[in-house]
Amino acid sequence: MHKDDPTILTDRISLSLRWMVLVTLALLLGWGQDVRIGTILLLTLAGLWNLVLSIFNMTRNRLWQHPTLVTLVDILLAILFTLLPAAGNDPFLWAGLLPAFSGAFYFGLVPGLIITILLLVLDAAGVIFMAGSTAILSTLLLPALVMLAVAIAAGIIGQQVKNFLMYQAEIADDEQKSVEEAERERIKALYRIISELTATLNFQRVLEMALDLTTEALNEPGKENVLVGAFFLFAGDELEVGSARRFTPSDMRTRLPAQEGVIIETINSGRPRRVAQPAEDPELRRIVALRSCGVVYCYPLRSLEEIYGVLLFGHPDPSYFNAARQEILEIVGRQSLVALQNARLYRELEQEKERMMEIQEEARKQLARDLHDGPTQSVAAIAMRVNFARRLLDRDQRAAGDELFKVEDLARRTTKEIRHMLFTLRPLVLETGGLIAAFESMAEKMQDTYGQRVTIQATEEAVDDLEMGKQGVVFYIAEEAVNNARKHAEAENITIRLEKVQEDVILLEIEDNGVGFNVGEVDAGYEKRGSLGMVNMRERTELVNGIIQLSSKVGEGTRIRVWIPLNDDAAERIRRGKLQ
Repeated sequence: MHKDDPTILTDRISLSLRWMVLVTLALLLGWGQDVRIGTILLLTLAGLWNLVLSIFNMTRNRLWQHPTLVTLVDILLAILFTLLPAAGNDPFLWAGLLPAFSGAFYFGLVPGLIITILLLVLDAAGVIFMAGSTAILSTLLLPALVMLAVAIAAGIIGQQVKNFLMYQAEIADDEQKSVEEAERERIKALYRIISELTATLNFQRVLEMALDLTTEALNEPGKENVLVGAFFLFAGDELEVGSARRFTPSDMRTRLPAQEGVIIETINSGRPRRVAQPAEDPELRRIVALRSCGVVYCYPLRSLEEIYGVLLFGHPDPSYFNAARQEILEIVGRQSLVALQNARLYRELEQEKERMMEIQEEARKQLARDLHDGPTQSVAAIAMRVNFARRLLDRDQRAAGDELFKVEDLARRTTKEIRHMLFTLRPLVLETGGLIAAFESMAEKMQDTYGQRVTIQATEEAVDDLEMGKQGVVFYIAEEAVNNARKHAEAENITIRLEKVQEDVILLEIEDNGVGFNVGEVDAGYEKRGSLGMVNMRERTELVNGIIQLSSKVGEGTRIRVWIPLNDDAAERIRRGKLQ
């Protein structure tokens, strides 16, 4: 049974009074002049009976049919106490107080009186039988009156005790229901927070929803909302407000250096912190909204590799952030971090999608320019020369023949240009012969079409460990670098090297002896999406989790290096700059 069960508490009160009765009987035994061993044993038996009931009560248990059994045993003890002494005026007539009390206390006033009257009748019969005279009945008058009074008092007290305990039990039950209802509401609020935060991929929306839902989950019904909350996110080396509740306009513009105080401690430790008196914190005291707060809870928004900032809450009550509320805030913090990561990834995917669309559009424009400047012009020239040759046929057949030879040569060169473009769009040799064969085919076509010398230095060991998908990406990086060098570097020779520099890292290197350029200007153009060639190479390098490095000086040629990892560990080392 529950420790606050009214029946157990009722038994406890009953036992306390029973022990008082037994102590009184023991004192009366000491006043008697003729005490028998049987009486002492009987009193001891009554004490043991009370002890058994006490043990059951302490263990919060009851006997089978507990009230009835206790009352019957008390009646039996009272009769034995009455009949055992030789004289009817023996003080143990008062033992009838036990069943009088028990019956009235457990069963109520009327049943208690009936039990008491029946007991008095049995006592009277026993006394008359033992004494052989009715004169002894006068000794029962006072005990009878006292037992009746005790029965009446016990019935009234018992009913009041039961009513009080039932009332307390109802209050406790209502409180328990309130706690359970609050717990259910808390679980619903947490579920809503989790479901709604995971349902959006908008970065700013995540911040707004997390603050609103947290305030709703923590705020008690009927009380004014005074909870202060904010997201502080890194913008460069400083923290700025991403979203906030109950911040002043000046607070919204606040930037924190995150160099001292609870914020940097929270970020460095990766664990939430609760700090009292935030007005004494060297950075938090700059926030006006926190000056009235008696406590601040700070949760770090960081994963293993990324640090977003902190989630901050403040409240005037120093004891507000108890264990239950901290648990809610930790769940909100963890879910907000996941939602922020998802939102960031989604935003990056959207940006990547836009970049790919820009690249595709620029590639189409580039193809259109190449077709216009190359094959289109050549076909137009062929048409003009054929028309010129047709006119010469009637006047000078030899000159017409020479012109037709020129047309044939121009047509061959145009065919080579078109085939080179087709090769660039889809190098079939890459699918059939592999990366080295594709490099060699590209070098051959560069020589035949443009007279550009390209040297290939590649090892089979490097190619064997590259997946076919990655081989295609590597080819297009090299092809883009070679085309850029051919168009802009005025190089006599372009060299492509492919080798394994570590067990799980491959190095692609494209080097030319051309005029070179200013790398800083090209990087600036890349940020503005101005250098399509570099954009293509960087984007494709990211597809293989690699790192690209460009080095060049005016008049000293150009060298492009691309480190390509073969597994996740190698990719991690490359990102950390551990290439050797």
